[in-house]
Amino acid sequence: MSDELTAVAHFLYEAGTLKNTKRSGWWMAGVKDPESVADHSWRTALIATIIAKLEGADPARAAFLAVWHDSQETRTGDVNHLGKKYTAGEADPEAITADQVTGMPAALADTVKELVAEYEAKESAEAQCARDADKLECMIQGIEYRDQGYANAQRWIDNSRGRIVTKSGQALADTVLKTGTLDWLRAALGENKS
Repeated sequence: MSDELTAVAHFLYEAGTLKNTKRSGWWMAGVKDPESVADHSWRTALIATIIAKLEGADPARAAFLAVWHDSQETRTGDVNHLGKKYTAGEADPEAITADQVTGMPAALADTVKELVAEYEAKESAEAQCARDADKLECMIQGIEYRDQGYANAQRWIDNSRGRIVTKSGQALADTVLKTGTLDWLRAALGENKS
């Protein structure tokens, strides 16, 4: 068990690199210091629970999938869509995950591989909710960047909104688009929207 836990410890340090791995697509929108992959994954998991609950799917499972959805980027970095055009082929998330969990306790390794395979298959309700959460999180981040003066973020907002497929995800996205980024603060302070 000691060697297996060493493999887990290695992965935990590896996963920590996502806190410093910037989401590179935002540089093309002019964002000087974009969010990290870990920042993105946290809010994606939170959104996945919301969409799944609204869709009647398992919120815990959707969040579980969302937590792991970009874990392979410890090995590949965050390759934006333009960059993928020039690679020999898109890295296989399932193959990367299999390498990442090598040597871990079998029950843990199998669970992680199963999660990534489910997310990539896009078939379960929870995977669809997690994938919509990924797009909605990108859309929200784009709105926040746009409101900070990065007008080019609009492309990410529009593209992300167009890729959301669940009914609840679409309704939530439309509501987000009508809501200001600081409306939550005004509401919490009891202020009017004016």
